[in-house]
Amino acid sequence: MVFNIKDSKERKVKTEYPREIIKIDDVWIPMSDGAKLAATIWLPNDAEENPVPAILEYLPYRKNDFTAIRDSIRHPYFAGHGYASIRVDIRGSGDSDGILLDEYLKQEQDDALEVIDWIEKQPWSTRSVGMIGKSWGGFNGLQVAARQHPALKTIITLCSTDDRYADDVHYRGGNILASDMLWWASTMFVYNARPQDPMNVGSSWKENWLDRLENTPPFVENWMRHQRRDSYWKHGSIGEDYSNIKVPVFAISGWQDGYTNAVLRLLENLPNESKGLIGPWAHEYPEVATPDPAIGFLQECLRWWDHWLKGEETGIMNEPKLITWIQDSELPAVNYDERPGKWVADHSWPSKNVKEQSLWLAENKLVDEVKHGETVTIPSVQEHGFYSGVFCPFGQPGDLPADQRLENGKSVVFTSDPLQEKVELLGYPVLNAELSADQENAFLAVRLSDKAPTGESTLISWGMLNLTHRNSHEHPEPLVPGEKYKISVQLDVLGQQVPKGHRLEVAVSPTYWPQAWPSPKPVTLTLYSGEDTNIALPVRTPQPEDETCGHFKRPEVAKVIEKEIKRTENRTRSVSHDLINGIWTLDDLSDEGERKLLVNGLEHGSINKNTYTIKENDPLSAHVKCEWELTVGRKEWQTKLISQSEMTSDETTFYLTNTLTAFESEKEIFKKTWKTDISRDLV
Repeated sequence: MVFNIKDSKERKVKTEYPREIIKIDDVWIPMSDGAKLAATIWLPNDAEENPVPAILEYLPYRKNDFTAIRDSIRHPYFAGHGYASIRVDIRGSGDSDGILLDEYLKQEQDDALEVIDWIEKQPWSTRSVGMIGKSWGGFNGLQVAARQHPALKTIITLCSTDDRYADDVHYRGGNILASDMLWWASTMFVYNARPQDPMNVGSSWKENWLDRLENTPPFVENWMRHQRRDSYWKHGSIGEDYSNIKVPVFAISGWQDGYTNAVLRLLENLPNESKGLIGPWAHEYPEVATPDPAIGFLQECLRWWDHWLKGEETGIMNEPKLITWIQDSELPAVNYDERPGKWVADHSWPSKNVKEQSLWLAENKLVDEVKHGETVTIPSVQEHGFYSGVFCPFGQPGDLPADQRLENGKSVVFTSDPLQEKVELLGYPVLNAELSADQENAFLAVRLSDKAPTGESTLISWGMLNLTHRNSHEHPEPLVPGEKYKISVQLDVLGQQVPKGHRLEVAVSPTYWPQAWPSPKPVTLTLYSGEDTNIALPVRTPQPEDETCGHFKRPEVAKVIEKEIKRTENRTRSVSHDLINGIWTLDDLSDEGERKLLVNGLEHGSINKNTYTIKENDPLSAHVKCEWELTVGRKEWQTKLISQSEMTSDETTFYLTNTLTAFESEKEIFKKTWKTDISRDLV
């Protein structure tokens, strides 16, 4: 996770605003149980004489150091345009009291409601509140909206989900998302262990730090105890009952983000005033995101806030419900500076402009008519998937899938004839199949690629399904070996042009490491051609209105706070193959650098290394190791955290080990190891 701001000549730094801004540091918001949450507030200097609506961002990522750079370009911008912009560290994070025991707890929501109560009572407040947030802050914005606080009038949610089980970093399609399950847990494991700032909380910082170190659990243990969609995951999944959200929602994501699917579901199910925006971006705010085109997203936020919080006519509600960027075809690359394409407009979702067209899988081809009578054997190749890219790119070099020719020899591929005309796709591709398996526990991974006339293959969507979850994520059922089943695998949403002369490829496999944890035994699938085995594609017909939509302004931001770079960022990501022992390894190192914030003197840095290994023909050899080093300090006060998290399995059990070591001024003051064994539950 990188919370730095990339330089851009296209982005304008705004220094003059309609209203003069003041910043109030280290505000303490009292909770009813006696705890205090730490906040920073930016607002117009005359807000007590001329009260303003409030915008709340509510995160566990430490406002005074880790998100201080990104906060500085956004919150003052809102304040200068007539808002109180409030950044709060949730309980157990930053300088706030307490311990963060897990993601999205009811306590987190309850505290947010009390924060809104507090905002209502302030002399600068008009008692109208909006929430904005990306990722965690996008999640809890939806969750708090579902609690229906009367002062919360609207939210802007970016890179978030309505379904914590099926569409998040833990499980996908009923499979353990091996690339992210342990990585994200290890991230929060070490993030949560950072101390409060002695300058703000006084001498109690050390006692509180030791409390956090000892009592903040490794989240992965709880996540792995819930391998099916039970009440644990239903909590915080607003898709359980969309009707709980009564306020309009502006939902934003990008085609490189891991959370794009939710935008269309939200538009289909939330109040009619809700809107969606999908650009080419990674997991980031669109005014600073890569790849280009970035947009004037903060101006769009103001139009939304002004309409819903100030009652002003801004024109935003006269625009299409959904605006998306249809990407041009590109040869495969592990990062792009720009994705050419065009903005398109749809006034509803599902859209009348999108129709389903099917191609059938037969004889290793995608054909436009049903073929009967063929069976295709799909073996397990455990090293399939190493070139899939990361699940949720943040815009770092190396995040994206490589040329899929590197994967195709490890799967079974069905290829279409060259397209006779250009096709535009918008929506969810779905693979329907009749198949059987030789094991009780198996999954199917599906890749959809754009194959250029010169042979390069660019991944444009993918999905997977744990076949024991074919009828339900809540009530999985073992397979009967040899029995035929009809299944459907929804792939990730896409907005993609495929040119005339290109081909489409569908690749299928019972393995996809490290995206999916392997089945306990090697699996052979058998696919049966016929009416029920096809890929359904969401084909969009271009509309005249497309030419006039998406004329966004040039990106604007407030001036970023000054910093001193103490160590530059560095990213390496490589795949190696031990030919003698048949071991494949993915090493992913992200040194996010170290910087000193001149505004408060805080220094902070992080280094993260993730290693994924597997041995050919041995699903039980799968091993994930995640290592972190975090530093936070100021002058003589210096702290460091080192963590190591590992996950392995056998046929019946997962094995988890998490070790955390803390240092004060290079002296070790804490070390603890958590070890847990958890039974496999049809994964």
